[in-house]
Amino acid sequence: MAEPEEQQQPPPAAAQSGGRSDGGEEVPEGGAAAGPAEPGPPSAGSPGTEEPVGDAKKKIDVLLKAVGDTPIMRTKKWAVERTRTIQGLVDFIKKFLKLMASEQLFIYVNQSFAPSPDQEVGTLYECFGSDGKLVLHYCKTQAWG
Repeated sequence: MAEPEEQQQPPPAAAQSGGRSDGGEEVPEGGAAAGPAEPGPPSAGSPGTEEPVGDAKKKIDVLLKAVGDTPIMRTKKWAVERTRTIQGLVDFIKKFLKLMASEQLFIYVNQSFAPSPDQEVGTLYECFGSDGKLVLHYCKTQAWG
C-alpha cells in the first residue's frame, strides 16, 4: 500500500519543479515515468469517492421512535453519521425536544437493550440494522433492560 502513495507524490513534485523529478532528471509528460504514476492517483482516490455506495456509506438511516410519555419527534427518520456516538445522539434528541439538561434520556436498540454511550451508531447498524435502517427507541424513563 505504500507503493501507490509513493507514486502519487512525484506528479505534484514534477509539476512544481517544471517537469523534473526529485533526482533532477527531466520527466516527459507522456513518458514511461508519468504512465504508471497517472493511473495510481485515480485508483487510489476512487475508493474514497466510492465509499458512500452500499453498506460503507458515511451516513445511515436511523428511525427514532418515542416510548411512553416522551415527546414525539415529527421527523422520525434521520441520516446520521456512522461515527456519531450514542451520547451524541442523546444530546441531539435532548436539544431537538428542548428537554432540560437535568432530564435523562434513554436509548434502546430494537426495544431490548441500552447501548453504551460511547458506542458508535455505525457499529450498531452493522449488528442490529434491518431493512437499511437502525431502529432506536428513546424515552425519559427506563423502559427495557
